[in-house]
Amino acid sequence: MEEIQKWLANGYVNNTEILSKSPSDLSSSATTSTSQETHSARTLCEDTSFNSLGSSSCNNYTGCPIQAKPSSISHFCIATLGTLTPQISCLAVQNTTLYAASIKEINVFDLISFELVDAFGPGLGLVKSIAFSDGKIFTAHQDCKIRVWKQVITSSSKQKHQLISTLPTFKDRLLNCMFAKNYVQVRRHKRQLWIQHADAVSGLAVNNDAGLMYSVSWDKSFKIWQISSDMHCLESVRAHSDAVNAIIVNPLDKTIYTGSADGYIKVWRKPDGRKKHQLLTAIAKHKSSVNALALTRDGSILCSGGGDKKILVWEKGNENYQNHDHMFVSCCLKGHGGPILCLVHVNGVLISGSSDRTVRIWKYGKGFGGSCLAVLEGHSKPVKSLVGIPGADLNDSLRVFSGSLDGEIRAWKVIISDESD
Repeated sequence: MEEIQKWLANGYVNNTEILSKSPSDLSSSATTSTSQETHSARTLCEDTSFNSLGSSSCNNYTGCPIQAKPSSISHFCIATLGTLTPQISCLAVQNTTLYAASIKEINVFDLISFELVDAFGPGLGLVKSIAFSDGKIFTAHQDCKIRVWKQVITSSSKQKHQLISTLPTFKDRLLNCMFAKNYVQVRRHKRQLWIQHADAVSGLAVNNDAGLMYSVSWDKSFKIWQISSDMHCLESVRAHSDAVNAIIVNPLDKTIYTGSADGYIKVWRKPDGRKKHQLLTAIAKHKSSVNALALTRDGSILCSGGGDKKILVWEKGNENYQNHDHMFVSCCLKGHGGPILCLVHVNGVLISGSSDRTVRIWKYGKGFGGSCLAVLEGHSKPVKSLVGIPGADLNDSLRVFSGSLDGEIRAWKVIISDESD
């Protein structure tokens, strides 16, 4: 248990740390002594301890030289959700449903009642990422596979999730296995099909407009999948010199960003008329691994979180956001006491989770820098995943869900307003 907590909390640092043990070894050692645990019911969080900081008084902020526009913020924990097994590794939201992956299974909660409505995927390995497209749910696993699920309604009107495929599909493997050119060297004395990941699948990103999904892995590559009709692998790119931890895609211009344990962020795109993706630029300012990426809705600003405890805000080289050859750091956000493990943009703010067990809310912008607005405390172990949902009205700016290695999912209500309003 201690070993899996360590590599989950710090991200993937190098290839030799995990390759000495198989995913099944790690999964089995981490799931012992959990049979006696039970789901906790909906719980109102009575412990509302937090540290709310004004933008001009955040003592932990040492980043941008120019402060952000003054804002006031209020926040409180509205619920705590528990799971059958500890260590929440991934959160994702679709419509009014929250998906929470733990070591043993994926739990599904109703966002209105906070009730558990389904649990699926037991024994299939740790889930690293969840994505959605056209009614299908994609889960990336430590066992090198991507699984595809669909939601079905039973005769008793209950939600159930059914496994419909595993990527690469049997058809895809069959079409490629007959030709020697389709095999690549993945380790010494080991070859396998290029359509297969050779290590844990660490992240997924979907471009619904193009009908494509992108996956990254600790095998240093990312792959492009056709998912709109017949699901198959279109391309595999040897992207980094170490494990790839994060991927995000801008659907507006189909630009792909990958972050790796080698400290680099790389920018990719497939030029018109070309069959393969090409590297546009490689940028490196983090002193350690890049663990998380977040992109603004218009694609103009990229944020990266690293093992060096910093969040870097990147801007492109010109005003029409098309020049990736020159990306520069416009802001550096400091304050976390441990590696940054997750980032999310919502309602004009950036939210970060760290191994220091806290969630921080940041506000920044072009021309006025940024600062820490608030610190959300309550988790007893590293915060591994975050999702943010815009509020339904002006009095509810957003809701934030944080998943931690302590096995808890905390639901926060956050209200932000400019002091000038």
